[in-house]
Amino acid sequence: MLYLNHLSILILVKSMFSKQEITNPTKLEAVEIFDQAYETQMAGNYDKAIELYKESIEIYPTAEAYTFLGWAYSFKGDYDIAIAECLAAISVDPSFGNPYNDIGSYLIAKGNYFDCKRWFKLAMKAPRYEARAFPHFNLATVYEKQGKLIEAAKHYGLALEEQPNYAQAYKALRNIQGKLN
Repeated sequence: MLYLNHLSILILVKSMFSKQEITNPTKLEAVEIFDQAYETQMAGNYDKAIELYKESIEIYPTAEAYTFLGWAYSFKGDYDIAIAECLAAISVDPSFGNPYNDIGSYLIAKGNYFDCKRWFKLAMKAPRYEARAFPHFNLATVYEKQGKLIEAAKHYGLALEEQPNYAQAYKALRNIQGKLN
């Protein structure tokens, strides 16, 4: 989620857990703690957020909680732990797309521009993923860094197809078009 703004994340969090649809009281308790963890993380208290995400997982493990636990670790620069938490998320629910994109983003943060591509492509194929523009944008960024401008332009364009008002993708695509002309 290195390329995901806070507003998009808030929308994503609200869409992941609809409390009206949760009938299991244990899961509802875990989701309420997850919400506290997210708010704590957004306030910049990563250590406390990590504790709360772990508490949520202990009560009722969800792919969302593992993914956001990994994201909290990434804020601390602990990318290997973040990747491990995303892998745990995938083991809970392989259809959830966020951890695939996040693993790719953490690999970029570690300077690995080769292995990240696989993870972005898996995110694009995930059945349960609300933010499909982001793995396209992330993959385009990798292709651009590698000098593969046609591939970069393609994926910036696909990001815009998924999210037409994605200003960062629009600017990046225009920049690539300028380089190609």
